Amino acid sequence: MRKTLLILPLLALGGVAFFTLPNLLDRQMNSVETPAPYSAGTAATQLHQQLFIADLHDDALLWERNLLQRYDFGHSDLPRLLEGRVALQVFSTVTKTPRGLNYERNAADSDNITLLAMAQRWPRETWNSLLQRALYQADKLQQASAASQGKLSLIRSRADLAAFYQAWQQDPQRVAALLATEGLQPIEGQLENVDALYDAGFRIAGLTHFFDNEVGGSAHGLDKGGLTPLGRQVIRRLEEKQMLIDLAHASRPLIDDVLAMATRPVLVSHTGVAGTCPGPRNLSDAHIKAIAATGGVIGIGYWDAAVCATSVEAIVRAMRHTAELVGVEHVALGSDFNGTVHTPFDVTGLPLLTQGLQQAGFSQADIAAIMGGNVQRLLLASLPAES
Repeated sequence: MRKTLLILPLLALGGVAFFTLPNLLDRQMNSVETPAPYSAGTAATQLHQQLFIADLHDDALLWERNLLQRYDFGHSDLPRLLEGRVALQVFSTVTKTPRGLNYERNAADSDNITLLAMAQRWPRETWNSLLQRALYQADKLQQASAASQGKLSLIRSRADLAAFYQAWQQDPQRVAALLATEGLQPIEGQLENVDALYDAGFRIAGLTHFFDNEVGGSAHGLDKGGLTPLGRQVIRRLEEKQMLIDLAHASRPLIDDVLAMATRPVLVSHTGVAGTCPGPRNLSDAHIKAIAATGGVIGIGYWDAAVCATSVEAIVRAMRHTAELVGVEHVALGSDFNGTVHTPFDVTGLPLLTQGLQQAGFSQADIAAIMGGNVQRLLLASLPAES
C-alpha cells in the first residue's frame, strides 16, 4: 500500500509534466533575437501603416494557443497580427515531423506530432490519422474566425478576398486567413483526400515537408526523388480544384517535375535562395527563374538556415537577389513564424522590415509589392472564383 501511495504522486507529476511540455517547447522553439517592443523610423512607420501586408507561412495552428488571445511568447496571434498591420496570413497545418529532424536526411518512419497531439489533448482520432490532424487544425482556424467578431476572416475564393479587401480599406483592423498544408502526407496515399482538404477550406498545398511521402521527394528526405505516379495525379487534381501548389521543402527533382507539368502559377511559401545562402532547400537561380516564369511568387523566410543570419539585413539581401534576378513582382514574405524557428522579431516588428527595404533602396511601389501586393495579386488571379 505504501508503494502505491508513493507511486501515485509520481504518476501525477509525470502527467502534469507531459501536458505542460508543449507550452515549454512552444516558448523555447519559437523564439526571437530581440523581444518586442520594436521601433522603426518615422518614414518607415508611416509607409508601413499604408501597406496591405501578406505573409505566406505561419504554423500557429500546431500549438495549443488561442489565436484570438495575445501572448508574450511565440511569433504571432490575432492581436499581434493587427499590431503588425498584417492584412492576410496563410496558416499552415503541420501533421508529421520525424524524430531527430535535420536539414539533410530524414526517414518517414517516425513522428513527433503524435505525442504533441496527445499532450495538447487533441481529439483521439488525430492520434493515428494525419488527415484528421489537418482537419482538426483547419477546424481550429474556422472556430477562431467565427469567434473573432469579424476580425479574422477565412478566405476560400477570389470573391471572399475581394470582399475582404473592400472591408479592409474601410477598416484595416482585420485579417484574412488562408489555409495551407505543410506536405501532402495528410491525404494518406488517397487521391480523393485532396477533395477532403479542399472541402475543409485548404487552398494551398505544400507537397512535402521534412521527409519523402507518397506524392514525391523532400529536400530533406532519403531518396529526394521527383513526383510519384500518385503525385502526378495529385498535381492534376490540385490544378482542377484551383488549389495553389507550394514547392517549399520540395526536392530539386520534385520541383523540376512539377514545373514541367504546371499550367498555373506555383509558389514557394517560405524559403531561402542559394544566391545569398546555400542550403539543401534554398532555391537555385534556375529554379527561381522557372517559378517566376509560371507567374508565381517566392516567400523569403526570416530564420538562419533560410538567409544565413538572424537579421533584417539578411532577409533583405535574399529579397534583393530574387528581385534582381526575376523582378520584384515575384518576391513575398514567408516568415515561417511559429515553425520552431528563431527569427529577428515577432510579427509586431514588421515595420523593421519595411525600414530595411527602404534603406536598401527599394521604391515605395516595390515595398508595397513585396510586403503583400504580389500575394494579393496572385490570389485574386488563382483562387477559385467562388467558395
